[in-house]
Amino acid sequence: MQYPYQSVIFDLDGTLLDTLDDLADSVNYALALNGLATRTRNEIRRFVGNGVGRLLHLAVPAGTASTLEAKCLADFRARYLDSMQRKTAPYPGVLALLDALKAQAIPCAVVSNKFDGAVKDLCRHYFGQRIPVAIGESPDVARKPAPDTVFRALSQLGAQREGAVYVGDSDVDLQTAQNAGLPCISVSWGFRPREFLEELGARCIVDTPAQLQTLLTGAPTL
Repeated sequence: MQYPYQSVIFDLDGTLLDTLDDLADSVNYALALNGLATRTRNEIRRFVGNGVGRLLHLAVPAGTASTLEAKCLADFRARYLDSMQRKTAPYPGVLALLDALKAQAIPCAVVSNKFDGAVKDLCRHYFGQRIPVAIGESPDVARKPAPDTVFRALSQLGAQREGAVYVGDSDVDLQTAQNAGLPCISVSWGFRPREFLEELGARCIVDTPAQLQTLLTGAPTL
């Protein structure tokens, strides 16, 4: 049977996993450790999406010395690696979605601007063999919205661009899909609201993993 898509490239944070509380806790730990004012959960939600370097750059006060910002980033990384599974969880319905894709032999990968070790550990812990390929930020591949991680993921899946689709929750994901030449499905349950995605011209937005499953497999959920 031919399904609408032959492979799926997912974003991670805000798409498959709700990581916001663990990210916020680690950011605020690093800020407080270095004598800086902490940030609200909603502020950190807005800062997420362009990698942890950018996250910490936005979180520290404007004008912070580069040496202090670098220390905050190092403190964040150390704390996050130790605590990234405390509050993080798949969004409701995501595991069922991934199981349905696996059952129909539609291969899936994750590409993320989170650092590579964390991406691989989180995907291994929460998804196991449901996500065989997980690629994060590293020195040898350009981060999103460059399409490089998408192309690497497709190569590792043994999949072609034709028949592939990109799924994400943010402006960065829309840009990444465009740069990779893939159709994009945006999800409204993540770190950016539906209205924000609509303003950016998102053409396809889903509100639940069940809706996403229907689009990806062509089979309505019960």
